[in-house]
Amino acid sequence: MSHLKREQSPKSWPTERKGSAYLVRPRHNIEKGVPVLIAIRDMLHLAKDRKEVKHTLNSKQIILNHRPIFDDKDTMQLFDILTILPSQGNAGKNYRLVIGKNKKFALAEISNAEANHKVAKIINKKTLKGNKIQVNLSDGRNFISEMKCNTNDSILINLKDKKPEKCLPLKKGEKAFVIAGKYAGEKGVIAEVNNENKMIKLESGKNAISILIKQIMVLE
Repeated sequence: MSHLKREQSPKSWPTERKGSAYLVRPRHNIEKGVPVLIAIRDMLHLAKDRKEVKHTLNSKQIILNHRPIFDDKDTMQLFDILTILPSQGNAGKNYRLVIGKNKKFALAEISNAEANHKVAKIINKKTLKGNKIQVNLSDGRNFISEMKCNTNDSILINLKDKKPEKCLPLKKGEKAFVIAGKYAGEKGVIAEVNNENKMIKLESGKNAISILIKQIMVLE
């Protein structure tokens, strides 16, 4: 099916609960992000309808994670970078997909320098022939890397070079962002890691909250 009933859309999508009966169905990862159509039309208000969104994409003025994008059903996942290229009368802008305090996806404007990098979580590792290590990331990417990283660490990706640049370890003192659960959208500093119980304690503002490791992502 190419469409999704509005009332069945994820609560994390920043769309009105009332309106047309159907919304576009993303090609993949329905719970992990928003379709490009929703991002451009409903979040950035760069188009009035789907026809205008498709025209904008065909004009090659929109890129996602440093690659041109033409399909409005593609999913923009957490921490992905959407760039509006400069044009006549437009200086160009960059946006990162985040989770707001209302637990809904939001687009945060960022600088050109910030738009060159994104963070993804290591969900598992695989040993290949020749003892090479492949790390598989939360956004679907995978890299063969010699960096010493563990599952649940994060990797800073250089989008321009399409290479992993830095390992961000899951440990005390590191910054983290809550990506799921009732605290989604919270960020803070890791105060304690309990690998046995698969929990961390996160200091967020004046509060300390206990969260499952699978619900957080380490940030730079």
